[in-house]
Amino acid sequence: MTLTSPHLGSSDAWTDARLLYALEEVVEKELNRHLKVVKDWMPHEYVPWSDGRNFPGLFEDGEAWEPQQSKVTDIGKIALVVNLLTEDNLPSYHHEIATLFGRDGAWGTWVHRWTAEEGRHGIVMRDYLLASRAVDPDKLEQFRMSHMSEGFESDNRHSMLHSVAYVAFQELATRISHRNTGHQSGDPVCDRMLSRIATDENLHMVFYRNLLGAAFELAPDLTMQAVRDVVVNFRMPGHGMPGFERAAAQMAIGEIYNLRIHHDDVLQPVLRFLKVLEIDGLGPEGLKAQEELGLYMGGLDAEASKFDEKLAARKARMAARGR
Repeated sequence: MTLTSPHLGSSDAWTDARLLYALEEVVEKELNRHLKVVKDWMPHEYVPWSDGRNFPGLFEDGEAWEPQQSKVTDIGKIALVVNLLTEDNLPSYHHEIATLFGRDGAWGTWVHRWTAEEGRHGIVMRDYLLASRAVDPDKLEQFRMSHMSEGFESDNRHSMLHSVAYVAFQELATRISHRNTGHQSGDPVCDRMLSRIATDENLHMVFYRNLLGAAFELAPDLTMQAVRDVVVNFRMPGHGMPGFERAAAQMAIGEIYNLRIHHDDVLQPVLRFLKVLEIDGLGPEGLKAQEELGLYMGGLDAEASKFDEKLAARKARMAARGR
């Protein structure tokens, strides 16, 4: 089965401003759909407040943090910190999309609504970590200050289409990371909290995925090139945080987020839903981008298979040692 995308004018005619205007109606439709299905929730209802107690400081009865105070697994702690520090940069994310998408009309309403919903994620995660004593509160704050002091600049800030393509994949990647962290946390309370966050992230993905689908109908060649560029150069937004490379490696081994998950659970679902590799009627540049995207996905799948083999071998060695 193939899809035919009509060319509505040449690629050169599509500026960011014209695309923003052309997609305004789609944004309004998706915003209204989102508001009908999204459910408001209270962050404080997901936090085990009865587990909390004073830390040293203003309180004379403060109890110093110790690693054994938390029931969260080691990999769960690592992933929770990475996920929270990623959420902490919300002010920079808001600045990026508000500058790119604008603050007026349906675009502006979505930008502010998205920011408000994302704000809950950082609130509930930090409250959970402190109340449950899952991580060292001093180090957590030091990491936050260091990470936010660096600021954030999107790799795709040069292009509205690239930005829409990126968030379509990134929102799903975040959902998967939260969901798997909850499953690996060892704490049912943490799992429920992150499942609630993952539900929000999935709705955000659907918004951007549907918007990306509309962009394919308007400007198929440009959108295909944007998707190729984003997929080939994809990086999670928290890549600049302290110790990210080591934490990412541990999360990969812990099966929270790795090449196989990235290929199977993030890239493929969006590409498959939009039938990106089946779109017909592309011009030369669009066709080239589509072919390069297909080749990249094949190569990524091969790399993921190599990772799977190494991970299986590692598990076998650990099992042999009785660990």
